[in-house]
Amino acid sequence: MKLVIDTNTLISALVKSGETRNFIINRNTDFELISPAYILSEINKYKDEICRKAVMNEEQFYLLLDILFSYIKIINPNFYSEHLKYADELIGHIDIKDVPFLACALTFNCPIWSNDNHFQKQKIVKIFKNKDILNY
Repeated sequence: MKLVIDTNTLISALVKSGETRNFIINRNTDFELISPAYILSEINKYKDEICRKAVMNEEQFYLLLDILFSYIKIINPNFYSEHLKYADELIGHIDIKDVPFLACALTFNCPIWSNDNHFQKQKIVKIFKNKDILNY
């Protein structure tokens, strides 16, 4: 099953070596992790904060990011652009940054892995929280 991973979930895996990072790297092969290309700019936007919290330098950050992205397929916006308007209608008024993730999930008819509660406000795409994924 395809599963869209959101920015906060990936940030969690970058900041702390724990269950989230472990799941990404050692996940059940039933899951194919994907994310819209927008995640790249979001991660870079928070790079300094991630490095500070994780107590790592920029080189270590990019090394870990490369490792994690070797398990996550980045989806080009051309593949989910036709769903951006609908995704914006569903969640854009709550958090515009989450529209690409929802559009990606709509395109591939798959759930989103996120602990952000505002995703729960829409009822079209299933949302898996960490506890759901880790208990799978």
